[in-house]
Amino acid sequence: MKEKDLDFEVSPIEQERQAYRKRQGRRSILISIASTFVLAGAIAATLHFAPGWPRVQETFFSAHYFAKSFPLVLDGLWLNVRVLIYSLIGTAIFGTLLAVVRISKSPVLFPLRALALAYTTIMRGIPMLVVLYIVGFGIPGLGLFGRIPIEILGTVAVTMSYSAYIAEVLRAGFQDVSPQQRASARSIGLSSGQTVRLVIIPQALRKIAPALMNDFIAMQKDVGLISTLGAIDAVRAAQVQVALTFNFTPYIVASVLFILMSVPFIILNDWYTAKLRKREQTGGMV
Repeated sequence: MKEKDLDFEVSPIEQERQAYRKRQGRRSILISIASTFVLAGAIAATLHFAPGWPRVQETFFSAHYFAKSFPLVLDGLWLNVRVLIYSLIGTAIFGTLLAVVRISKSPVLFPLRALALAYTTIMRGIPMLVVLYIVGFGIPGLGLFGRIPIEILGTVAVTMSYSAYIAEVLRAGFQDVSPQQRASARSIGLSSGQTVRLVIIPQALRKIAPALMNDFIAMQKDVGLISTLGAIDAVRAAQVQVALTFNFTPYIVASVLFILMSVPFIILNDWYTAKLRKREQTGGMV
């Protein structure tokens, strides 16, 4: 059979539908562009005619102080990045262990399940700032480990706090996997541990990836709280510059750097969420 014989002619009705969808798409784009310009113009006009805008502009958006403080705040940001990387690794490991213990059915692990339940309940109820104070000042106060770098204390605090959230997200994902998947895996000879590692976890991660990404984005912001322990991170570097210049532009510098660090992961999260939604909708089509 020739290739041209396999081509199907599009009906006039379908051609009309496609043309209509294209017109609607172009119309939506034009309306979106117009509404964006209108909103931007309204905001610009409101700021321009505000009596105190020149003073606010000089205090928060000074180009001179932005350029002056940028290298110093950027240097402090590397501490935030290091704490974020180590905290991410520790949270992934500890949170997964907590979730696996929570979903286990073994009677031997009952004490661990009780401890995991108590841990996740308590840690999710304590503010992150309080956890930093307890870890940052409480552990050194014990005098068991000598002098501990603030970077390590901050990493421990962030890991302890976010492991509880990650554990609950993972547990919800594990339990959302159909019980038939577990039964099928056991029927072909997989052990309980192999079933969790090879069947449950891979399927659960695909479903909870957007929620995990949101927690990761929140963690990126909260690592800035380690400045309360005296660490010279981006936030503390900005505070030092504000104290020296009496200008708040360094805070804007720190905010911009944190935003730039978060935007790629926000875009990735939105893309993956849309991809999952499209896959589910396609799978449900008849």
